[in-house]
Amino acid sequence: MVNYQSTRGWSENLSFEDTVISGLAPDKGLYLPDSTTLENLSLLTQEDLSYEDFVKTIFIALDKNSASLIEDISLYPGFEVDPTPVLKELSDSAVVMELFNGPTKSFKDYALQPLGAIANKRLSEIGERGLVVVATSGDTGSAAIQAVKESENIDIVVLHPANKISEYQRKQMTSVIQDNVFNIAVEGSYDDCQRIAKELLQENPFKRRIISLNSINWLRVMGQVSYYVWLTTQFSSPINVAIPSGNFGNAYSAWFGRQHGLSIKNILCSTNVNDVLRRFIESGTLEPKETHPSIAPSMDIQIPSSLERLIFDLSGSAEHFYNTFSTTGEATLGDDGFQTLKMIFSSETFNDKDIKHKIGELYKEFDYIFDPHTATSVAMSLNNENNIPTVAIATASPEKFGTVISEVIDGYSIVSLDEKEEFVQLPVDNVLITNQIKNFFK
Repeated sequence: MVNYQSTRGWSENLSFEDTVISGLAPDKGLYLPDSTTLENLSLLTQEDLSYEDFVKTIFIALDKNSASLIEDISLYPGFEVDPTPVLKELSDSAVVMELFNGPTKSFKDYALQPLGAIANKRLSEIGERGLVVVATSGDTGSAAIQAVKESENIDIVVLHPANKISEYQRKQMTSVIQDNVFNIAVEGSYDDCQRIAKELLQENPFKRRIISLNSINWLRVMGQVSYYVWLTTQFSSPINVAIPSGNFGNAYSAWFGRQHGLSIKNILCSTNVNDVLRRFIESGTLEPKETHPSIAPSMDIQIPSSLERLIFDLSGSAEHFYNTFSTTGEATLGDDGFQTLKMIFSSETFNDKDIKHKIGELYKEFDYIFDPHTATSVAMSLNNENNIPTVAIATASPEKFGTVISEVIDGYSIVSLDEKEEFVQLPVDNVLITNQIKNFFK
């Protein structure tokens, strides 16, 4: 049986069923499975399975207890097209994996669609109605809303940084007007939203089950590991992956797959001006700075929460690292962990000017329009000097960032969402936000 433990040492272990509808561990850590019980993912093959059935085999390989929750449900109910990822070759050594063909045109759909369906079923089994609390830097919020908006057992509140995401991203969330959906624009940064969400998850002032659909939730990793398993079955040799990186959940999923047998050699993490991950990878020190708004808002993050699972894997525990971080505002990996980090990960920073230049340059060279996030991963994949294929992860449709792209590519048609919006704008105030949530879901 797989048990789920906190990255910070909390003694009580959870089952898969409980982990799906959980938030933070009581010690503020994130849940991870006992890896010694996991099967080697490289032994899985796609054969003639549909992508959805292939993912179900991966979930069961990761934890056999998932079988009862997934066997009779659709994992991708919101997809109007086949959810199989799309591969496009740019050069002999550079390939793009498109993960933006789901309902919100973002890679987040690949993990949140299954998580929403599974969480809803589990809550139905135990006869409870859950409250999902989500912080978003742009894409997670809309994907989480789409995953649970038809749920009979879930209410959802989404916190996004006011005026710091694209209009399209905001409207994807705020135009879903339903009794179980509440959107809050927080007058701060994404890191403020994430901090408030974590505090609500830990303190739970709502007297009901509270759930995370952020990458805090382990099932998010399972959903993302699944497309890396699929990806490696498409190649006869090892590959590198280049990933636009903000909260680190996508990159951690590639690392987790690599640690359990996938033929992934190096993980390239592109960043925008908020390059805390590049600095961490190059120095071993996590040292956040001020968050700056950018044209790649999903990477406007200075405290990447999913990094905690990597710290655990590299150090054996994340407790000391994050105790130091909470006390001093920075923390450093031990020498052994840092050497492993440097051997596998690399990173490069792209400011707004760089990103716009890359969007235009890639369009001229490949006749392919990339969103601001994906442009950075593609640039890293093309710059990589390894002699093995590098797959750039395309995390969002360019449609979501039409205003930026129209400044670079003449004649690009902006797609706008003109539907009615409903949301409240609030200051960074936990008490005020908590009361607003209580009032909305009376």
